[in-house]
Order: sequence, then structure tokens, then C-alpha cells
Amino acid sequence: MPNMSPNKVRMPEQEPELRNKNFNEVALGYTEQMAMEEAQRCLNCVNRPCVAGCPVNVQIPDFIKLIAEGKFEEAYWKIRETNNLPAICGRVCPQETQCEKVCIRARRGEPVGIGRLERFAADWYMANAKENSGKADGKAEKKNRKVAVIGSGPAGLTCAADLARVGYSVTIFEAFHDAGGVLIYGIPEFRLPKEIVREEVDTIKKLGVEIKTNMVIGKTLTLDELRKEGYEAIFIGTGAGLPSFLGIPGENLNGVYSANEFLTRVNLMKAYRFPEYDTPIKVGRRVAVIGAGNVAMDAARCAKRLGAEKVCIVYRRSEAEMPARQEEVHHAKEEGIEFKLLTNPIRVLGTDNGWVKGLKCIEMELGEPDSSGRRRPIAKAGTEHVIDVDNVIVAIGQTPNPLIASTTAGLETQKWGGIIVDEETCATSLEGVFAGGDAVTGAATVILAMGAGKKAAASIDKYLSQKAD
Repeated sequence: MPNMSPNKVRMPEQEPELRNKNFNEVALGYTEQMAMEEAQRCLNCVNRPCVAGCPVNVQIPDFIKLIAEGKFEEAYWKIRETNNLPAICGRVCPQETQCEKVCIRARRGEPVGIGRLERFAADWYMANAKENSGKADGKAEKKNRKVAVIGSGPAGLTCAADLARVGYSVTIFEAFHDAGGVLIYGIPEFRLPKEIVREEVDTIKKLGVEIKTNMVIGKTLTLDELRKEGYEAIFIGTGAGLPSFLGIPGENLNGVYSANEFLTRVNLMKAYRFPEYDTPIKVGRRVAVIGAGNVAMDAARCAKRLGAEKVCIVYRRSEAEMPARQEEVHHAKEEGIEFKLLTNPIRVLGTDNGWVKGLKCIEMELGEPDSSGRRRPIAKAGTEHVIDVDNVIVAIGQTPNPLIASTTAGLETQKWGGIIVDEETCATSLEGVFAGGDAVTGAATVILAMGAGKKAAASIDKYLSQKAD
């Protein structure tokens, strides 16, 4: 019988005053009973708008129906038909702006908790099935043709898995010492446990995908050298790892971090477990994070967990314009993060020995809309003020690393660094070279990167099939 409650089944969470002092996962996941109860809220619509709202076209009503029937393993495999990283997507995808946004139940109450149910199915499988499962990923006969995938983030992992499933010999080249890309270096443990990422990576390895770490393509090997090694097609999924800065005085002071460096030290290099892991990171009593996206929320919440007494988000626009997920903003507020909105930094102030001591800001007001349709922030004269801080973390976006473009003749890029591709095929200006994810769009979401990886895999398969003919 359908569950017609207008509200989602509540997800258990750590209490705010407890979780802001540890790096354990905040959301604790559904029990079997909770998952079945929430699954019964799905109306199994004929036109399935949620499927169209998913960048990787997960057959959402089908897997939810299986959960409602208690067929948890079957639900997992239904998701895996199109989504190679369900435990990750269930945690970090912005479902509220994609599949859940178009859910029919959202017209009169809350949408079905699609992300929570996806996470449940994946977590249940990891905990209960594993090697005992009678089902495995379908793999086609080997084609004996090699494809190189550069980067092991969500776009690269998805592209590699889809190609391996249809028989290609796929090698992923990863610059870091651990696979996962932004999933492992950018997203904190309390939002996405690293063990979950490793489990998902292992499922992709079982398809026959080889992962080579500590391989900086553009330096260790060039694209031309990959071709000489027999790779007939190449996918570039290197993400957006080059941090942006404000260009204001004082950004070179000690105690100023890019969010990229800060989160990499905390997550990949486990600075939060120093001295067990030999990666120290200096966090003072007062921290300001500039920006209001998911990365800014992650940085602020990490700083709080690392012992900062006061952490504030500094953003020059209003709360309604913050690009972060509502869930992340809500969690940050619960954990004691302060928000200084309509506030624009103009200088980082330092001590005589070169350490941060303050952030000079000016208040803003919203004027007429600019070319993007957003109201343009305008400085209010006479409102300069100083926020006393020991650290400043700049989280205003990242762009693609220029290394591959600078070492590859003929690879066309945008002025800001994004690789130019055909939107339908992900093909670059070089024959046999494809690209997708943040390396093309700039920093975006995990699921959009996965969607690009799927599209590129289909294009590579078509390209190589035509080449064989």
C-alpha cells in the first residue's frame, strides 16, 4: 500500500554539537524498515520525470519498487545498470535540483528521498552481499583494444567502467597516490567516507580496469607518448584542480590557504589525524572562508572540526544566491558556522612577521541585474570593517590544470582553461581524444561529471568501432 505521507522518512544524523568535533559521517543512513517505508512513497509514475532528471538515467522507480518489496540486492543491481558509483551519488549528488526536483510528490509535500534510497541500496549491498552475490557485472568479450583514461575522478571512473563493460582494455592514469580524484581529495570524510570511495573503485577494478597512480600526464607521459604505447583513444577527465584567488593585497601571507590545498591536506593526506599521519596543518582560533559553494562549506566545517573556535563564511551576495546545497548550508549552520553575507573582502591584514591577523571587508548591497540576470553587488561607501582572523581560506572556484593543454599541440581550450569539446560527443580538437567533467566545464557536480563520462564512453566506442570498419 502506498505511503502518502507528505514528508520524507527522516535520515538519522549525529547531533551537531557532537559531530562538529569529529570526522565521522554526519548522515547515518536508513535502516531496512526506514528504506521500505520511504520507498512506498513512490507513485511509480507512468512518465517517470525523475529518470529524465538524472544525468546518468538511473531507472529510479524500478529500483525504488524493489526496495519497497524488500529486494535490496536486486535494487542495487538495477541502479548499477547505469550508475557505476551509487554509494557515492547517494551521498553527494544534488538530488534536490535534479531527480527529486521533478518528483511528482514534490507538488504536495517533499519529494521521494531518491538519494537516500540509492545510498541505502549501495550500502546494503556492500555490507551484506559482496562476494556472496550470485550476480556480477556483465562484461563483453575482450576487444584487445586499448583506451587511456586520464584522471580517476567521477568522470574518469565512469568512462573507464562503461568502456570495460563493452570489452575494451582500459588503463586509468592518476596523478595522485590514491584513486578517486575529487572524491578522495576534495570531499571530507564526514560527507563521503574514503572507505566508500575505495569500495566503489574496487568494483570498477573488478571489471578489468587498471589504475596507475603517481602518473602526471603532461609530465610523466604526454598524450603523444600514450598513443605510441598503443592507446587508440584517450579520455581526459582531469577535473578542475587549479585554485582561483581574489587578487587582493595580502593573499600571500602565511595562514592563507586555497580551499583546494586545505581540503587536500585534510582529506587525502589526513591532516586531521596528525601526528598519526605526517601532514600538519595550522588552523587558528578564528577562520574566515571566502565563498559560499559546497567547497566553502566543506572547508568551513573542516576548520571547525580541526579546533577553530569561530568560523565564518564571507560572501558578497545574499543567502538566496549561495550556490551550495541547502543541506550543506543547513548542516554548517547547525554546527556553529557563522555567515557574513553581503560582505566583500578587500584586503588580508598581516602581522609584522607575515602571518594573517585580519580580513578587511566592505558591506555590499544588491543593485540592478547584470548580464547573468543576477543583481550586481555594489559596495556601500563608509562600511569598511575588519574581521579578526588567524586563517583565511579562499574558496571561490577552481579551473582546469593547464599542464596537458600546454604539452599537447593542437588541443583547443577556452581562455579560462576549459578544454573545448563537441557537446554531443565530448570529442576534442584532436582525433581520438575526448574530454569531459570539470576539465571541460570548470568545477561542477559529481553526477554531471559522471554523465559526461558516460557520453564520452559511448562516443569512444562508436569512434573505435568505425575505425575498425
